[in-house]
Amino acid sequence: MGRAGAEKSRDDGPERKCIATGEVHPTSDLIRFVVGPDGQIVADVMGKLPGRGIWVRATREALDLAVQKGLFARAAKQTVQVPDDLVAKIEAQLARRIIDLVSLARKGGHAVSGYEKVKDWLYKDDAKVLLQASDGSERGKSKLSTPEGGKFIGWLTADELGQAFGRETTIHAALAAGGLAQRVVEEAARLKGLRVSDGGKARRKGK
Repeated sequence: MGRAGAEKSRDDGPERKCIATGEVHPTSDLIRFVVGPDGQIVADVMGKLPGRGIWVRATREALDLAVQKGLFARAAKQTVQVPDDLVAKIEAQLARRIIDLVSLARKGGHAVSGYEKVKDWLYKDDAKVLLQASDGSERGKSKLSTPEGGKFIGWLTADELGQAFGRETTIHAALAAGGLAQRVVEEAARLKGLRVSDGGKARRKGK
C-alpha cells in the first residue's frame, strides 16, 4: 500500500484565523502564541499558556511570513520581540512532544520498534501508525507499508525515534490504536509543516 493514507482526518473542533495567511483552520493545524510579560513572543505548543492567543498556520512558510512582515506586533497591537530562532524552537518543541508521547505509548505496551517487530504488528493488523526515520535507508523502509486505514509518519530522525525507545537510533516503529496514537498523529502533522517541503521531501534541519 502507498502512503496516501497519511492524510489527516479531522473531527469538527475549534478554528482560528492564521495571522499570516488570513485563512481559518482547525487549531490542530495551527501554532498558538502569546505575548510574555517581557513583551517577547512565546510559542504555546501545548496550548495552555495564559493570555490572548495569536495563531499561525503550522508551516515554515506561514511562520517565516509572520516574522518577516511584523505580523505578531500587528496582531498583538503592541511592540513585541520575536526571537531570532523562533521557528527552530517550535520545531524542537514539537519533536520533543512527539518523542515523549511515543515513549509513553511504548511504556504502556502500545508501541514497538525494530523491523521484525513492526513487520509482525503490521501482519497482525495491530499497528495503526507506521513511523520511519527520515534519514533511514529508503530501500529498507520501502519493505514496510502503511497499515490499512492507518497513518504514516516519516519526518522524525533516527536519533529522535531512538530517544522514544531508549536507543541510540531507531528506523522503524509502530503504534497501536488508542488516544496516544491520535495525539502523536496530530502533533506530527504540525511538525510536518516545518520539516517537509511541498515536494514531499524532508528538509534538512535548520533549513
